[in-house]
Amino acid sequence: MPTAVEPLLVELRDRLERHARPDMATAVEGVRICRIGPDAQPGSSMSGTVLALVALGGKRLALGDRVYDYGPGQYLVASADLPVTGSVMPGSPALGFGMSLDPAVIAELLVQAQPGDLPGSTGAARPGIAVSDAPPDLLEAVVRLLRLLDRPGDRRVLAPLVTREIHWLLMTGAQGEAVRQLGLVDSSLSHITRAVRWIRENYTEAFRVEDLARLSGMSVSAFHRNFQAVTAMSPIQFQKQIRLQAARLLLASHPHDVTGVGSQVGYDSPSQFSREYRRQFGLPPSADAAHLREHADLATALP
Repeated sequence: MPTAVEPLLVELRDRLERHARPDMATAVEGVRICRIGPDAQPGSSMSGTVLALVALGGKRLALGDRVYDYGPGQYLVASADLPVTGSVMPGSPALGFGMSLDPAVIAELLVQAQPGDLPGSTGAARPGIAVSDAPPDLLEAVVRLLRLLDRPGDRRVLAPLVTREIHWLLMTGAQGEAVRQLGLVDSSLSHITRAVRWIRENYTEAFRVEDLARLSGMSVSAFHRNFQAVTAMSPIQFQKQIRLQAARLLLASHPHDVTGVGSQVGYDSPSQFSREYRRQFGLPPSADAAHLREHADLATALP
């Protein structure tokens, strides 16, 4: 890690520790502080469209067949809301900063940018999750934002300016093309996001890929290619992930109704539901429900 980054990481850790809360919320809208113990169990959730920056320890995120590891001084960008499984890297707790990415802010910055201010774009769909080393200017902006948690008189005016600056630094950084696509109405990412949103809102329903391609304004072949690029999954695999995550949440409150939960999330066959659930989470549904209740206090926050 470059020497210029070390003092920033030290202050970042100190300020995150000072303001960490069990609910992860902060006084700045869209900003969260995540502190996870070393014994936390792997957890599944939707990623959201976020910046996640690690200050201490490390995290591992799995999306389809892709695995992303990131540690102190590295940041992850999720440019689509995707079903992910996350865990803490062995050996230490994890402490990190999270900030929701705002497509409206990105769109406004794109309009204000002058020719040459931004790198060129290919227009192709990029992976919905990526990891990079955080440059000093990004770390410094995050630290300045956290300082405002101790300055309520300045926070109302300055926090929106600093979060805007962080968006700009992401747009011009290593993952800039993926972030910029969030602010473009007609980007490949925006087209795929329509299909992602439809599946999330209608995950219990069967669908035809041709209909999703039409919804996305793409040919079937282009839709398949771009959906796989963003999500690391086929549309059917994506739907399965959503169904199984929904089932896991339901089982936490209905642990003795495995068949009913499977039917509720869209499975006609109880045996298929149990088989796919076990393949995803490592335990049969009823056993996993008991495990979740036992380790409820160790749930992993994501990303």
